[in-house]
Amino acid sequence: MKLHEWNARLHGLVIFRSLLSDPAAARFAALIDCLTAGNSSVGSVCNAVAQFESVLFERTTNWGTYLSTTVLETETVCVRQAAAGILPPVLQTALDNELAFLQQLCGLTLDALLDAAEVPAEELAFLPRWETADLDLPAAYAQRMSEVGKKGYGMFAKHHVFTVENGKLVPVKYPDPQRLSELPGYEKEREKVIANTRALLAGMPANNVLLYGDAGTGKSSSVKAIANEFAPEGLRLVEVKKNQLYQIPDLMDKLAANPLKFILFIDDLSFTANDDNFAALKAILEGSVGGRAKNIAVYATSNRRHLIKETLTDRTGDDIHEADTRQELMSLSARFGLTVTFQRPEKARFENILAELAKQHGIDMPMDQLLVKAEAFAIRAGGRSPRVAKQFIEQCEAGVQK
Repeated sequence: MKLHEWNARLHGLVIFRSLLSDPAAARFAALIDCLTAGNSSVGSVCNAVAQFESVLFERTTNWGTYLSTTVLETETVCVRQAAAGILPPVLQTALDNELAFLQQLCGLTLDALLDAAEVPAEELAFLPRWETADLDLPAAYAQRMSEVGKKGYGMFAKHHVFTVENGKLVPVKYPDPQRLSELPGYEKEREKVIANTRALLAGMPANNVLLYGDAGTGKSSSVKAIANEFAPEGLRLVEVKKNQLYQIPDLMDKLAANPLKFILFIDDLSFTANDDNFAALKAILEGSVGGRAKNIAVYATSNRRHLIKETLTDRTGDDIHEADTRQELMSLSARFGLTVTFQRPEKARFENILAELAKQHGIDMPMDQLLVKAEAFAIRAGGRSPRVAKQFIEQCEAGVQK
């Protein structure tokens, strides 16, 4: 393939048009433009090569590996159509042609480019040579398309935890690395949530889940650990704040066509009387005319069983139909198909949690001494809980507790 054809094919990408916005790919295209101009000086070519390699080497020294990985993770119309089970022939043909061309680029060396542009390679011998990869990109892409339900595409292929900002999903680059194996205690309670999550991943009916109980018992940590554990199987976590609940319907419409499975996570959920967000969440939890997406479940944590802050005045007010009002307030928690209670641990469970955490952190202290110190620490901290146990063990590890 001649240099002018490389340039035309690169700038004529349709399916993978977004590649031209990638930092390294954009610099590569600029390099091709410089060489195609024909009248470029050795200095300008050197500058174009250096700019490309400086961006590439920030990530890897292998251009083929970088380009192929970017291609496999890029969100395209073909991926979206294939995920929906429909890929028109014209798109399939364009996809095949562009993948064949991109595979050639993965193996393109600097010396090959200079030779095609008739630029003496010895004049740029001092420049480093990027590495290339010999791979079957069409086959790798076909494999990736078949696994899109687990690996995702676009930002969903690179990240598994997201937040919502101005109605749009924003990836969390450094999510909490919590793992299920690091959460001793409450295995029976956590297993119910895990079983529900497995049902969601399998495409079976899954419940919305309310994790209710005392503070510091590991409700939020359980949800985050489950998200980390099942991310390789196609699970993604979207954290939504209470004041963003009104944005969830639009968000669910966008995610419904995605082949991945999503948990919409609402942490520390509670409402006050006349809270507009109360009605919004009721509608989300099976209360609107729109059907519920099969790939989305809502997981919420709360310290309140019925989610509504009530006062004695609410019970003795001037409401004529008091029972109806109370029923309406209690109906929200009833819309969670699965409610799991995390109670403050009794002494035996607290000691088991301590022993396991001490083992994980390599705490070398006689167990009877450890338990006595931990009980004293728990009293000062306001009572026993897994959070208190973890704080105590971390202080032991840091040498604060001796």
